[in-house]
Amino acid sequence: MIDPVYRHEFTIPLGTQDENGHVNNVHFIQWMQDVAVRHYEHMGGRQPTLDISATWVVRSHQVEFFIPAFAGDQIEIRTWVVNMRRVRSLRRYEFVRKSDGKLLVKGQTDWVFVDAETGYPMAVPKEIVALFQLLPDE
Repeated sequence: MIDPVYRHEFTIPLGTQDENGHVNNVHFIQWMQDVAVRHYEHMGGRQPTLDISATWVVRSHQVEFFIPAFAGDQIEIRTWVVNMRRVRSLRRYEFVRKSDGKLLVKGQTDWVFVDAETGYPMAVPKEIVALFQLLPDE
């Protein structure tokens, strides 16, 4: 069985810091989107989505910052799917610094499955739902 938590490691690049010397918060949102796409592709969701001219769009992001991150920090992003509803899916994220195991950031994204041509929501196909082992909140 595949682990429902997808993990991606990277080193925070130079040029991501704000005037306080911390990683600017907008980068975390970009990384959330990037790792969600990586996970979706890893699970085989990309082609079935393209086959029906569909895509996922963000309805909302929520991000909670605990301690700052800095350029050069090695980070592990963890992401998992909490639920798949008719046209939406909730995904959670954690950013953990590898050197000390500290939780830097937690987040979530509410995604909406849409027709790529019209932009209107459409039901998530059963074939896509079946790709993911859901990890609901306890």
